[in-house]
Amino acid sequence: RRAVFLKQLESGLLLVTGPYAVNGVPLRRVNQRMCIATSAKVDLKAAKYDVTDAYFKRDAAKKSKKDEMFTAGKDKSEMSGEKKSGQKTMDEEVVKGMAADMKGYLKARFSLSAKMYPHDLKF
Repeated sequence: RRAVFLKQLESGLLLVTGPYAVNGVPLRRVNQRMCIATSAKVDLKAAKYDVTDAYFKRDAAKKSKKDEMFTAGKDKSEMSGEKKSGQKTMDEEVVKGMAADMKGYLKARFSLSAKMYPHDLKF
């Protein structure tokens, strides 16, 4: 999927967002090897993204015993309300800096077909 690069985190991973309101990509960390840079630009001057690696840290999960492994009631962790509200506020600021054609570009799914090589393409 296409996403907007926000910054590089201390761990070396890239912080990107869709924005979620435009193409469904949430605020997430991505390895640099999984990204292809393009020449498209988005104005991010109004966006405030004070996100670090600690923002993505998960709570330590309990190790399950063999008897508990097959129980039907598994609890899925939901995204906290703080993270949901943070996603909305950041998306609003990022979307304000986008033109209509940029929103269409981000909604389109990226794909390569046979004999198309990313290093030969001009993005």
